[in-house]
Amino acid sequence: MKVKTLGLAGVGFCLLVAPALAHHSFAMFDATTTLEFKGTVKEFQWTNPHSWLQVDVPSEQGDMVEWSLEMGSPGGLARSGWRPRTVVPGDEVTVTLHPLKDGSPGGQLLTVMLPDGTLMGE
Repeated sequence: MKVKTLGLAGVGFCLLVAPALAHHSFAMFDATTTLEFKGTVKEFQWTNPHSWLQVDVPSEQGDMVEWSLEMGSPGGLARSGWRPRTVVPGDEVTVTLHPLKDGSPGGQLLTVMLPDGTLMGE
């Protein structure tokens, strides 16, 4: 009886821990490179498991390129001062990030300089 109960408890524990193991690494970002851009907020997605900031950045050719910047979880962001409306569409911001290794317009957000000069770090 004890072995059966212990076995069921072990299976239950594994089922609860499995979602935590599914979290991805940050190996897709080039942590040796930091870029800085000025752009316009297109969208701020306050979602689990990661929030996202979409920023339109002018290219060298003059057209707009949408950058997708991955952030932390809403809970972690809230603990560091972020709120769902910290940035809103149309805000002119300066962002620093670690870019994607494959060269796509995206990366891991490091900081955002808000229109009022406030620097928000992740």
